Amino acid sequence: METPTRITVHASGTYDILLRKGGLSGIGQAAKEQFKPCKIAILSDDKVFPLYGKTVTDSLEKAGFTVVSHVIENGEQSKTLDNVTAFIGTMVQAQVTRTDLVLALGGGVVGDMAGFAAAIYLRGIPFIQVPTTLLAAVDSSVGGKTAVDISAGKNLVGAFHQPALVYLDTDTLSTLDPDVLRDGFAEVIKYGFILDSELAQVIAKPGTFDLEQVIARCISIKRDVVEQDEFDRGMRGLLNFGHTFGHAIEKLSGFTISHGSAVARGMVIAAKVGAAYGLPDLTEAVSQVVRDYGFDLSCPFSAEQMYQVILSDKKRSAGDITLVLPESVGHCILQKMPATQVLELMKKIGL
Repeated sequence: METPTRITVHASGTYDILLRKGGLSGIGQAAKEQFKPCKIAILSDDKVFPLYGKTVTDSLEKAGFTVVSHVIENGEQSKTLDNVTAFIGTMVQAQVTRTDLVLALGGGVVGDMAGFAAAIYLRGIPFIQVPTTLLAAVDSSVGGKTAVDISAGKNLVGAFHQPALVYLDTDTLSTLDPDVLRDGFAEVIKYGFILDSELAQVIAKPGTFDLEQVIARCISIKRDVVEQDEFDRGMRGLLNFGHTFGHAIEKLSGFTISHGSAVARGMVIAAKVGAAYGLPDLTEAVSQVVRDYGFDLSCPFSAEQMYQVILSDKKRSAGDITLVLPESVGHCILQKMPATQVLELMKKIGL
């Protein structure tokens, strides 16, 4: 088995992100190198667990761990407090203690939920991220943001809880549905526009680059941001490019529009809003790359509809909203403005 690419994050906890092609059977050894034999509670979903559950379980048990698993329905609709409570119930029944571990096997939904459960169970136990989607690999598995959705909005209940290890087998990405893989590229595009013009140039055309190298670069960018602003009080806000508008689109669609597709549309809206605000017009630059990846650029909701959801956005502060607006390729700014001004700008661009 080839030597993994190792990226180390120094935050409130120091941990490694291991990237290895064809290495999912090595998760047990990787865990053994860091943890004593203990119980590991796996959270996964009904699409991922049939594919990789046995490989991961066998590897962990061979390394001396005792494994219990809990499987939820695939999809954003499962990212609820009730499902976190059910997973915690499985851990209680298995007598998981503070010296044991949680392992997230799946995409962003599973990772967010497992991390949140680990953050609140017994006031916090360690957890391992094993992302199986591109979106989770480059974004949600790194940085310690965990959350669930409630009826009022997306990710409104959560905690900061850094993983103890992130273990990525890039071969798992080959089994993704094309739409799910494309979702991840919305986050890749985001990294290029907010902080890395060279990356933006590399990924401008789909299929013309080494995906593993791009994943490693995105993770490194996320690592650098998290190390400077772990608790999202400053520059980490740049990682929300496209997300304020995207989360509104997701919620208004009843989550029938996926996260990546919504963020792609949100980035285009942010570029238009930036131009309306008086910044350089990056609309075509953003739109072109988003379009080239096959994303739908249309927004089926009105400014007023979007505004009502944005008012519940966790990035709101009193009567203000901080938007991430592109100023050039590879550079975005955080612009705080009255929430009512956001509504005016959305109307100005024709939403």
